[in-house]
Amino acid sequence: MSQAVTLSQEEAFARIRLLRSANIGPVSYAQLLRRFGSAQEAVAALPDLAARGAKRNYQPAPVDRISREVDAARKAGARYLFHDQPDYPALLAAMEGAPPIVTYRGDARLAARPCLAMVGARNASAAAVKLARDLARDIAAAGFVVVSGLAKGIDGACHEGAFPHTIGVIASGIDIAYPPQHAALQERIAKEALLIAEEPPGTEPRGQQFPKRNRVIAGLSLGTLVVEAAPKSGSLITARLAGEAGREVMAVPGHPADARAQGCNQLIREGAVLVQSADDVIELLSTFDGQPRSSVREAGEDWRFAEADEELPSDDLASLLSPAPVAVDELVRQTGSSPGAVAMALLELEIAGRLERHAGGRVSLAQ
Repeated sequence: MSQAVTLSQEEAFARIRLLRSANIGPVSYAQLLRRFGSAQEAVAALPDLAARGAKRNYQPAPVDRISREVDAARKAGARYLFHDQPDYPALLAAMEGAPPIVTYRGDARLAARPCLAMVGARNASAAAVKLARDLARDIAAAGFVVVSGLAKGIDGACHEGAFPHTIGVIASGIDIAYPPQHAALQERIAKEALLIAEEPPGTEPRGQQFPKRNRVIAGLSLGTLVVEAAPKSGSLITARLAGEAGREVMAVPGHPADARAQGCNQLIREGAVLVQSADDVIELLSTFDGQPRSSVREAGEDWRFAEADEELPSDDLASLLSPAPVAVDELVRQTGSSPGAVAMALLELEIAGRLERHAGGRVSLAQ
């Protein structure tokens, strides 16, 4: 995790504004901070950077929009947490593409304790809901904090079983309850446990935000346990994100004839640890040393922003890209440029809306 810093109100505001600017994501945000030293300087430099590769006018997020967002967060009783502040969870900070800024309500210290992500089907069976609640209760009693997504079915049961040793991560803004049936549970978690949101206050949940939420759930945790899930479900996305990050992946087996169990059974076939009781999870996480027993993972490429004075024209780099994702280190090899020069050219393309980033440090032309 980055060294903790003391932020002025002006710099904190500029950071929020930078992240809310069009085409700025966690990777480009971090690169801009590293390149310019502060968000205030980065925001001032955005129009010039965009002009190098964009065919349209570009401006940072409007000041009045960010002022309204900050007021909404304050009204909701939420606080902002930045990536280099002491309370920012170390495990989440180690996650690829971790959110540089989140809002939260409750006790942020919960995220510093050993955490387990528990996820599963929304339309879960009655037996699976009871099992999830009982597992969460026993795992929390052993000293772990249970992280889940406040969805119907398995998620809600996990929060209830572990309460108050639980963290809810939502895909909406911190002031939006979703699903509506869990409004009371969400408020209870916010007041007595910990509620985290990556999206700005006032944001209604949309489909593309749930994988981002799943990334935070997996990132907060030593491992992810899937209790019941269908193939291609969001729960499997969480499990795979955990595996890619080098965390434990666990699954409760189910009956082969039940479609809601096929996702868990598939994970076990692919290397997830089979779980039958809370003791299985407690033993596994209590001895976790950074070398997971599970093997559900895909290796990602690692690269760093380096020399800032070497330039690679973004159009030159764009000529090597296509809609098919390619690893950044392959671009470094083919251009003969430094990783820093390639990173800066990619940043210019991203700001210009011409680049898409993918898992594993891969990039492609935007379609």
